[in-house]
Amino acid sequence: MSVADAGAQAAGSLWRREIGAMLALSWPMILTNLAQTAMTATDVMILGHVSATTLAASALGANLYFAPLIFGLGLMLATVPMMAREVGRNRHSVRDLRRTVRQGLWAAVLITIPIWVLLWNGETILLAMGQEPALAAEAGIYLHALQWGLLPFYCYIVLRSFIATLERPGWATVVAFVAVGFNALANWALVFGKLGFPELGIVGSGIATSLSSLLMFLGMALVVSLDRRFRRYRLFGRFWRSDWPRLAELMRLGLPIAAMMAFEVTLFNAAAFMMGLIDAASLAAYAIAIQICSISFMVPLGVNQAATVRVGIAYGAGDPHGISRAGWTAYVIGVGFMALAALAMIAAPHTLIGIFIDAGDSANAEVIGIAVTFLAFAALFQIVDGAQAVGAGMLRGLHDTNMPMLFAAIGYWGIGLPLGALLAFHFGLRGNGVWIGLSLGLAVVAMLLFVRWLRRDRLGLTRFHPGAETAAFAAGH
Repeated sequence: MSVADAGAQAAGSLWRREIGAMLALSWPMILTNLAQTAMTATDVMILGHVSATTLAASALGANLYFAPLIFGLGLMLATVPMMAREVGRNRHSVRDLRRTVRQGLWAAVLITIPIWVLLWNGETILLAMGQEPALAAEAGIYLHALQWGLLPFYCYIVLRSFIATLERPGWATVVAFVAVGFNALANWALVFGKLGFPELGIVGSGIATSLSSLLMFLGMALVVSLDRRFRRYRLFGRFWRSDWPRLAELMRLGLPIAAMMAFEVTLFNAAAFMMGLIDAASLAAYAIAIQICSISFMVPLGVNQAATVRVGIAYGAGDPHGISRAGWTAYVIGVGFMALAALAMIAAPHTLIGIFIDAGDSANAEVIGIAVTFLAFAALFQIVDGAQAVGAGMLRGLHDTNMPMLFAAIGYWGIGLPLGALLAFHFGLRGNGVWIGLSLGLAVVAMLLFVRWLRRDRLGLTRFHPGAETAAFAAGH
């Protein structure tokens, strides 16, 4: 065998190993994301059987709850590239991983307190937004029960990030699916007064979701404390010990991630609001189309999380070829899946829509017709949404979060939202105009992230100097 053939064979083996590692890490993350989505769907299904008013109030409360939740989630996700870099630098590192987890839990407490204050005044905020007083009052009561699940949920995310960084995310999936079953049972019992519990209505759903979040955290805490692969890290040892430089580094990485995620979530909130200004049928059709998109998005979201780990490990090891293999593998998997999802939306729109609405009822004909058109736009939307999601995860592994945040601000709020409003209301394209704006905004972000990834070497993103990077943590050692 020639030297060239041997080199090609070795390179092929490295690529195959990377594909296997990426898939092995991605699928449990995908299933975990789907499980968390199923919890939200369960709440909606249960409350929908109480009354339309209760469902509307829960929707108001959930929308107000979701935006700050996503912002805080961005901070928690900053622990992933920090831990991945350390694993790449030193596969057997214990102390640094433990300290990053500890500061992630500290950050969870710090961000949760102001969010609790905000959500406790949810009724006042909704009234200031012009919502109907009766609905605002019921939504406020719902938030008073729901908000207590924030802190355990964030702590669960930190612990999930820890085991994912060690490339053993399976336990997080098990815990999440147990919580889904518990959430469904607790919702049924507390909302309708079953199994000897009082009938609490919407408050019962908030309590059930908070208890489910607590169960997820306690489940993960047991896993990392008892599993022999994790317990040697003693994650909860000396929890009171501060590491201010590390906490500052987490904030430096996490705040741009949080802002980027908030820009995207609020874009979709604004899109729903614009659909409501058009007419009820457009809003209903948008809700169906975006729900289909949300389910398929769980795949590139899982790949995003896996890409951050795999790129981050290669980054910490100072391996530019490993960075390239991990990034491109994630990109092809994520975008490739979304291309298949787009084909399904184009080929079988009525089948997909029929999952969410009775296609045999003539009263739904207008909604179905609009939803079919929306799914055609959503097909394009899927591909660029997958590209921006995975691209952000790849760059996050390189600790590059500031520019992606700026790209998100430009693409989502500088282009996507105003263009969608202009096309919808000024040029009369209605809901189609909103979708065009969303798609083009996401396409801009995806393109900017892609170009930045291509220029990563020239921009110096792949050059990691352990001494320089870790000197800032010396005070914590």
